[in-house]
Amino acid sequence: MASTPTPTLKTNFKASRSFAPIYTGGKTAIAKIVGGRIGPFLISSVDKDINILGIESGNVDLAIVGEADEVTSFAVKPDGKHLVSATRSLLLNYIDLETGLVSRSWKAHEAPVLTMAFDKTSTLVATGSADSTIRVWDVDRGHATHLFKGHHGVISALSFYNGKGNDILLASASDDCKVRVWNLKTKKCIFVLDNHVSVVRGVAFSNDGKFLVSGGRDKILNVWELSSGELFKTIPTHEAMEAVGLVPEATRRVLVKNLSLKNCNMIAYTGGEKGIVRLWDLESGDCITTQKSEVNSSHEISDILLVEDKSEIVAVTSDHNFLFYDMIKDLSRCHQIVGYNEEIVDVAFVSPQETYLAVASNSEQIKIMDLQSSNCDILYGHSNIVVCLDTSKDGTLLASGSKDNTALIWQYSEDSKRFSLIGSCVGHTEAVGAVAFSRKANSFLISGSQDRTIKFWDTSKLEKQAASSEEPITLKSSYTFQAHEKDINSIAVAPNDRIFATGSQDKTAKVWSATNGSLIGTCQGHKRGVWCVQFSTVDQVLVTSSGDKTIKLWSMSDYSCLKTLEGHLNSVLKISFISFGMQMVSSGSDGLVKLWNIKSNECVATFDNHEDKVWALTTNRDESLVVSGGADSKITVWEDCTVEEQEEHDKTTNEKITKEQDLLNFLKKKDYKNAIILAMELDKPVRLLNLFKQLNKTRLHANSITGLYTVDEVIKELEPAQLEQLLGYIKNWNTHSKHASIAQILLHLILSNKSANSLLETKKVKDLLDSLIVYSERHYTHVDEMLKKSYLISYTLDRMDDMLGGAGDLELQ
Repeated sequence: MASTPTPTLKTNFKASRSFAPIYTGGKTAIAKIVGGRIGPFLISSVDKDINILGIESGNVDLAIVGEADEVTSFAVKPDGKHLVSATRSLLLNYIDLETGLVSRSWKAHEAPVLTMAFDKTSTLVATGSADSTIRVWDVDRGHATHLFKGHHGVISALSFYNGKGNDILLASASDDCKVRVWNLKTKKCIFVLDNHVSVVRGVAFSNDGKFLVSGGRDKILNVWELSSGELFKTIPTHEAMEAVGLVPEATRRVLVKNLSLKNCNMIAYTGGEKGIVRLWDLESGDCITTQKSEVNSSHEISDILLVEDKSEIVAVTSDHNFLFYDMIKDLSRCHQIVGYNEEIVDVAFVSPQETYLAVASNSEQIKIMDLQSSNCDILYGHSNIVVCLDTSKDGTLLASGSKDNTALIWQYSEDSKRFSLIGSCVGHTEAVGAVAFSRKANSFLISGSQDRTIKFWDTSKLEKQAASSEEPITLKSSYTFQAHEKDINSIAVAPNDRIFATGSQDKTAKVWSATNGSLIGTCQGHKRGVWCVQFSTVDQVLVTSSGDKTIKLWSMSDYSCLKTLEGHLNSVLKISFISFGMQMVSSGSDGLVKLWNIKSNECVATFDNHEDKVWALTTNRDESLVVSGGADSKITVWEDCTVEEQEEHDKTTNEKITKEQDLLNFLKKKDYKNAIILAMELDKPVRLLNLFKQLNKTRLHANSITGLYTVDEVIKELEPAQLEQLLGYIKNWNTHSKHASIAQILLHLILSNKSANSLLETKKVKDLLDSLIVYSERHYTHVDEMLKKSYLISYTLDRMDDMLGGAGDLELQ
């Protein structure tokens, strides 16, 4: 029988992708083209920055980094070449969307700009301010063309209409509940439309410019006839609206045909406090399509955008999500983008291929993120914050526990690629803080709550029952018992499904029989609450992590502590076995993710990509990916790069061995030029020093500074980086009098042939020269003293010669 191969221990993970907030509230926009790049693109603000996101790819295509102040509004040219943004500092920034750089800035108003709009020619931009004024700017030429005064409140909405010839109209709305229509040619207000009793949040011109639609928080849609300025129709919507506009002409034609509408020349869309998108026939005043409301959803709609090419409407929600609806298909939801995740509390890989990630993010919704495209489905079902997740072994079932005291079970459909609610577990009296599926088959679910009880739910027949029922199945618990004295934080089921473990704030971990819930053993030793428990997939070992900053491994034979690992600076929140139980990954309140070798009790690597507590940690089945999520709203995907690192190390080692052999060959051939270059490349200062000493000793060319003309030329032609490296060697050699002569020879050669400008190209030249000066002065002082002493010796020898010479003459006589 073939033996099982020994698993390779992991040594490193790299952050291959991060999901950070792309929208934190404020202005949003859709653009077909951005800086010459074909979209569509979603443009949103994140505090002082502006992100441009490819809707199809889900990736941030361009991030425009602000300097200091929050962005209050922005508008994009219809041609997609530039963007104008306004900040709290009262400045307007004219930004090139090809480079993301600010081309020009100027002060616009005496108060912040809160709304903006471009005309269709991409020439004029109107800015509405909190100072009740409206300015129109020729952005390409950089000057104001119009100043409109008349409103008595904050400007809330703007819209252009480009008529025939030079006729351009601008509609504006304000907190004074009035809508004004301005003629840019005459620079006058031609109509004051007064029928609203609350803030007007949207205005839109009809395609032919004959009508104007306005709507706001007074729950009515007004249609105005612009030939006379009279009110044409009022439609009650029974909803305070935050977004109002007209459906594009191409989409209107399709809707008229599909819905068999008669005399329908205008269709309006609205969204607001009810959190649903509705389409209205402005001729009949009827609501023709209503988006299906999500279960237990509590969001409002703050803005509505249009993707005209696809007949899609985008609802921007108060919880910072972008929900895409198809107007042709009864406003069915077709796409989602999450703008802001809030605090990430748990994550889990889902679907049979583990291509999706379920995320619980301090809200009542569960986000299902596609790790490839960043498309995100949103699961509505809980009525309070979701705090824990678990997935079945095959990835088809997802369990979620919430502060609404329930646990819900969701099923993945291969056909729709989406999850649907199939079961609910009702019975706990407080928040459900931990859930765990069986590991061998989808036979049961265990839940733990702040009411300190454990409930066992039989799910063996759930999928069959759900297939024949339109409503979710309400499960009944098989048994319930009080497990701990304080909140239950974690539950783990053993690989054989016979036992399960629980971890609690009462500082203990307990092991229970899955058959009847009887207590089998207790693991005591932590000094603070136990945050996480996990079983090894190979050994009969349980691991626990605690608020006392430690990780402990426990034997399942006698429930004694086998090992204690320390390394985190704060509470250890999550722990997971990898590499066949030989390693672990952990995350903590210190914002770090750590990789541990169990045999050696050492932390192999520490990964830092979070700025706050890392609550969530999970691995996929083949352990190639580790995903962490934290209180900083960031999700990081860590990819195993052990094999890549090893291959790179082996490649580097082989190249180094080859080059060292080449160096020996060059020295043997006395090819000093290539030998010097290679020695520097291999960072061999000692070998290089010996080479220069040999050249100076043999001096094949008497007039050469180094002793060989070709070597002189090599030194003269060194690149700035190589020159810096050689000067570093010279600095070290110059500190020792034994090697100072070689250092001074090379320094003389460099300073004689390199200009001051070329020397300044090296980054550390000042520090290097300062170090060289100190030791060079010391060496020259020493030489001077030796020279003086040599004069005395020479004089003494001359005198001795005179004396010896005279004595010799006397003897001869």
